[in-house]
Amino acid sequence: MNRLWQAVNWCTARRAFNLLYCGHAYVVHKNKDDFYTLDFFEWKEHSQEYNGNDVVHTVSFKIRVPKVILLLLFEKVPMKEVKFTRHNVFERDGYVCQYCGEKYETTYLNLDHVIPRERGGKTTWENVVCSCIWCNSKKGNRTPQEAGMKLLKKPKKPKWRPLFVSGKLPTEDAWQRFIDVNCWEVSLTE
Repeated sequence: MNRLWQAVNWCTARRAFNLLYCGHAYVVHKNKDDFYTLDFFEWKEHSQEYNGNDVVHTVSFKIRVPKVILLLLFEKVPMKEVKFTRHNVFERDGYVCQYCGEKYETTYLNLDHVIPRERGGKTTWENVVCSCIWCNSKKGNRTPQEAGMKLLKKPKKPKWRPLFVSGKLPTEDAWQRFIDVNCWEVSLTE
């Protein structure tokens, strides 16, 4: 998370330990309904009593792999637009062919221009959909109407959400408070 406690990205355990050890981040630890931060040495001491599998053993100690870290010097707000990539189009469409409605592995999926590029169709969120190889071949260089096919839903630019990157949002309970909008509670007092 950035300094403002906004989820910004994932990193490897190695990177997290490096940031912690160098003093650039704290571990955010949940204890019941409270969250508190620990530096590397506090986290190392806290880890000694832990008996789970998510630990790293060194020659002289063990340390638990942190689930959430808070960057101390980084306060940029996450990018507000979802980058147009092949993977993000698949994510937006749920890996489902927008013509036949079947879900496929990425090896069987293509990107299809609803209005073909030869006819002035642009490569934009609003004109590109996820399509299986077979439906893409059937449609060819025609519009869906000309090919006798129908789109499941009209393509549109996805709304931004934190961590819209790898196609899967984290399922860790520790993360839910920071990425799930339904968990954000704001109490207004008079």
